[in-house]
Amino acid sequence: MKYLPFFLLFTVFFSQAQIPVNRDSVTQLEEVILIDALKTKKVIGITPSDVISAKTFQNYSPVDMVSSINQIPGVYILSGALNTNRITIRGIGARTLFGTDKLRLYYNDIPVTNGTGSSTIESYDLENLGQIEVVKGPKGTEFGANLGGAIILTPKEALGRSTNLSNNFTVGSYGLIKNNLAINHYDGKLRLNLQYGHLETNGYRDNNNFERDGFLLNTSYQLSSKNKLSLLVNHIDYTAQIPSSLGITAFNEDPTQATFTWRASKGYETNNQTLMGVSLQHTFSENFKNATSIFYNYLDKIEARPFGILEEITNGFGFRSLFSGNLQLLNKKTNYSFGGELYKDEYDWDEFENLYQENNGNGSLKGNQFAKNKEFRSQWNLFSTLQYPFSSSFTAQLGLNLNKTDFNLQDRFNQGNLNNSGSRNFDPILLPSLSLNYKFNEYQELFGNISRGFTNPSLERTLTPEGVINPDIKQETGINYEVGTNLLLVHNRLKINVTLYQINVKNLLIREQVGDDQFIEKNAGASRHQGLELAMDYNLLSPTSNFQINPFINYNLNRHKFTDFVDDGNNYSGNDLTGVPNHRITMGLQNRFFGNYYLNLIYQHVGSIPLTDANDLYSDSFNLVNFRAGYRKKITPKFTFGVNFGVNNLFDILYARSVLINTQGFGGAEPRYYYPGNDRNFYGGFNLAYGL
Repeated sequence: MKYLPFFLLFTVFFSQAQIPVNRDSVTQLEEVILIDALKTKKVIGITPSDVISAKTFQNYSPVDMVSSINQIPGVYILSGALNTNRITIRGIGARTLFGTDKLRLYYNDIPVTNGTGSSTIESYDLENLGQIEVVKGPKGTEFGANLGGAIILTPKEALGRSTNLSNNFTVGSYGLIKNNLAINHYDGKLRLNLQYGHLETNGYRDNNNFERDGFLLNTSYQLSSKNKLSLLVNHIDYTAQIPSSLGITAFNEDPTQATFTWRASKGYETNNQTLMGVSLQHTFSENFKNATSIFYNYLDKIEARPFGILEEITNGFGFRSLFSGNLQLLNKKTNYSFGGELYKDEYDWDEFENLYQENNGNGSLKGNQFAKNKEFRSQWNLFSTLQYPFSSSFTAQLGLNLNKTDFNLQDRFNQGNLNNSGSRNFDPILLPSLSLNYKFNEYQELFGNISRGFTNPSLERTLTPEGVINPDIKQETGINYEVGTNLLLVHNRLKINVTLYQINVKNLLIREQVGDDQFIEKNAGASRHQGLELAMDYNLLSPTSNFQINPFINYNLNRHKFTDFVDDGNNYSGNDLTGVPNHRITMGLQNRFFGNYYLNLIYQHVGSIPLTDANDLYSDSFNLVNFRAGYRKKITPKFTFGVNFGVNNLFDILYARSVLINTQGFGGAEPRYYYPGNDRNFYGGFNLAYGL
């Protein structure tokens, strides 16, 4: 491996350093220490999850949420552009061609995954977030039991009793301009976070412009000692051009080019999205409390593609209520929770001809309508957990989730035999989870989990090639097994997490391309996802020292296989699962000098990815090095100033940051598997903060 010396350097650090330091002590900036110290798990009890916040965010550009999440072992986001992301967790979701499904996305505990299971993490601004929590696998009972798991985004809140105004401004390569203005206030009762952000960039490739404006209001008021009322409003408005994927010849010759038809049509998408939620937290007693939210989510989207212009309007609404408390059970203090979540949405989608070839080089032009559909989608979850301490060392937690999903499609364009209207009402599915935790002492613990999960097929792709609802398609289901350990060693300076897992999936949902813009889903056998996840973090020097060094390494090894997969007479059983790298490494050095200076160096290796079910084509592995440095100082008791500078892809390599699988070329065209990653690029910015 080209950058093996980095790995050897970290091995020396981990094996030889002996200076005692407190855990969670190394960070770059004073306020980052505070934010990281306030990281809180949203998932209940002893359920394993990963939480990242400012310390991780500061390794990367404020535009780059993807790299921050990719630092978590077992999670990989394939990112074709700022608006083109596909999240995979332990290989679940890797076979989805476009977008993210098979997991559940929450924003401040409000579900933002739509009724058909699609999530768009690109709709949210990294600079608005306080932390990101990832539950890998279906064990997060109260956040659904999707096979991929759940991602919970938590917006920033004011720290301590204070009122401050801050502004972050960033410029960079490809015409990047990003600005984030924030007001934070907390006076003991009213907590207010108000942020406005603007982002624009021309992008690395042709037809790659992106512009986004966002507004966030996250506020709460302590009505009394027992009641707190909260309001969340998040509005995003963005326009993104689409360069699309490339064949291998175009990828190697000129990765900056857009696919010909997308360039000629000036393909793009516009998204206007608003999320609103009101929640009330009520404390009945010291041992019993409730949090209830009602929410509304609106999306108005247009996507101009060479093969048609898609117009969408989605209205989503629902509620979520969680009761939690504790009681004495067999003379043991037992924690419990129960609740429910309902999400319904109405989805209108119309398609029109794209007459870009008749528009004198001016790009997309709306023509005659050829589809008009309306979908009604409903999903509710009932959930409960019971956590029982058998002893001071051994704790067990049982979770149950009951899911019911209903789909209804109305074809309002075609008549008679051509009409594709239909419905699917899936039977209720019970999804149990058992977590175990054994603490050897305060610094070492062993944990395990067995849980059942599911995935719904998307409604519009449950059609047969003839356009008829397929009544035989089933929900994808699977069992997750995992065991792991958390260790604190070397006087609590070295943190190690090791997890082994296996997910057995049956009724595997695969997506098949049957036309230029026609895809269907079908059940096709089973898969087995096995893997090893390792995270190590080491604090080299005392937190009181003016010079601090924090090396870390995150690694995951994937052995994901088809165990029973026959498609169109071809037996792929035993082959590697498509769309998943065989292994990944992220490691880095986070350094702080004289209290005010920081320097972070991050290395990432991504292994080869099988692109076809036959395993006759793999993507190339690649190595990336990113760098970020900065300075921050409190000039006066109320005024703070900071600057930063970073370089991505330091060695300017050609690589594919995202790939498609099993793609086909039509009309003699080369199959387009690859989304090029950015070449070497730079960014820099400054931060001003003032306490009012």
